[in-house]
Amino acid sequence: MTNFAPLKAMSLKAMLAIASLSMAAVPMALPINAQAAAASEQTATKNLNQLLIGIKSMTANFSQTTQAGNKKSQFTGVMSAQRQNQFRWQIKSPAEQLIVANGNTLWVYDKDLQQATRQAVGNQVGETPALLLSGDPAQIGRNFSVSQPNTARNYFVLTPKSSNASFKSLSLSFNGGRPVMMVLHDNIGQITSIRFSNISLNKKIPAAEFNFTPPSGTDVINQ
Repeated sequence: MTNFAPLKAMSLKAMLAIASLSMAAVPMALPINAQAAAASEQTATKNLNQLLIGIKSMTANFSQTTQAGNKKSQFTGVMSAQRQNQFRWQIKSPAEQLIVANGNTLWVYDKDLQQATRQAVGNQVGETPALLLSGDPAQIGRNFSVSQPNTARNYFVLTPKSSNASFKSLSLSFNGGRPVMMVLHDNIGQITSIRFSNISLNKKIPAAEFNFTPPSGTDVINQ
């Protein structure tokens, strides 16, 4: 979703550039058949929306790898997402970090630094790629150019239309209608790849899961 942010390496300014959603030097585990036809942008966008529109909520475990040059960092944790724009991304190992969005406010909390960053959740899904699964699928075509290299495979590459976007591309891979991989290429050369496991879709998630109150003594930064 910088090292303060294995999370930030995926969106806030690049996932803030976390993401959910071209492995670092791995071709997405979904090989592309050179003989298969690619979808048109219109068809690719429609196909992606059809997959996302059926996902009202999602919980999963994740393993995240962020690579910058020869340096590689690995993290594991749990996530949950629910419309509209409710999101929780919690890294548990090797250090604790948290991104929480309740639809209006997005928090990034680093326990070790005793620091929390607060900002408004943007209306543009392109500004918060890690909120993609919790947002409005209809916004995708307005914010991204979507490609589907092989119409027989549910693998999509999203490129921001905005020249001010904080990342270059976001890749999503589905298996059985479930998002199983997300990869973000940011503007500073980092590649963040995420694999999801133990996925559960469309179960009601309590609103309290997406609320956050900084612990006493936390340095709060407003953006």
